[in-house]
Amino acid sequence: MYIILNSLLLTKFISPNFVTNHGTNVNKQEILFLLINLKFRIIVSSMGTSMLKTPLTTVLGFALLAGIMSLCTLNEAHAQDAEFTQYYANPLFLNPAFAGGNRDPRLVMSYRNQWPAMSGSYVTQAVSYDQHVKNIQGGLGLTVMSDQAGQNTLKTTRITGMYAYQQNLTRKISLRAALEASYFQKSLDWSNLTFGDMIDPRRGFIYETQDTPRGGTIQNVDFGTGVILFTNKFHLGFAAHHLNEPNESLVVGLSRLPMKLTIHAGAKLPIKTNIKGEEVASISPSFLLRQQAEFKQMNLGLFVNKGPLFGGVWYRGIAFTEYRDALIAVVGIETDILRFGYSYDITISELTPATGGAHELSMTLKFDSKQRKGKFRKIPCPTF
Repeated sequence: MYIILNSLLLTKFISPNFVTNHGTNVNKQEILFLLINLKFRIIVSSMGTSMLKTPLTTVLGFALLAGIMSLCTLNEAHAQDAEFTQYYANPLFLNPAFAGGNRDPRLVMSYRNQWPAMSGSYVTQAVSYDQHVKNIQGGLGLTVMSDQAGQNTLKTTRITGMYAYQQNLTRKISLRAALEASYFQKSLDWSNLTFGDMIDPRRGFIYETQDTPRGGTIQNVDFGTGVILFTNKFHLGFAAHHLNEPNESLVVGLSRLPMKLTIHAGAKLPIKTNIKGEEVASISPSFLLRQQAEFKQMNLGLFVNKGPLFGGVWYRGIAFTEYRDALIAVVGIETDILRFGYSYDITISELTPATGGAHELSMTLKFDSKQRKGKFRKIPCPTF
């Protein structure tokens, strides 16, 4: 049986309970051995649902419908999106409703190297820009992401544009609702793949595969939506990505990218102020719950900032279950125009000896838009 790279994620989200969840009797250590030495796992994708369409005025109904559809997920393995540990340092990837939520223009750049100790590399790079535009009573955002898996064997490039509308519901509560549209291109270098019929039991990979070369490039469009409800201290958000579950198959048939549903919440609470009443230190707890096909994720933690410095700790896994993925340490520095953060994922699953964890860098440049007239309520997001 040959090994096919036919997903964005490849093996990024393999966890100790992956084998159990997918009903196979293969030994976990054997899977890990194949992962390291053959570089690729079999990824099976299934058909999804049909395309959804809506105007901007039905964005809230869109989000509700997406939540209901999460109950219809099929019991098979699927592809998943690239992952960012510092998800609040990449707000537009988390939820399009963050577009323009900081009022002034900002440019965010991120770099992630996952499992660097393994023979295949998983590198994700992203750039995003957003700002509030007073004339359209909302924010505009643009993101560009490049994901390279298996030493450039599978490459994905995604460009996304989004619009977020803000409405003050009361004196303290505001709502932001957004829609996004994406164009993505995925390519597969078939020559970099390894197959079972290439292996000699004693001498390793010495034969030519008899499999017919396939792959190439596929391109498609994608849609998403999001909402955020917030005050000056707290926020609660919901996002639904891949509403139309686009086909991303590079081989034959259909391989749909499953809908991704995210619930996130957080707060920014002052713990020290100066004599002028200005905040000089704060604590920011937050959590994230996410589901994409059979993959489920929870991030839980907090960080503290004092002056220009901040740091925090996080746990990624599923509470009260056997699934555990990583402990995360975050440190960084922030000024009026620059924010820089570094995080390291300490793998705590059974893949610990082989992965090398994950390194992630983020940098935000903040600009002055000179939009000082009128009141604008910012979303109280964590700093990193």
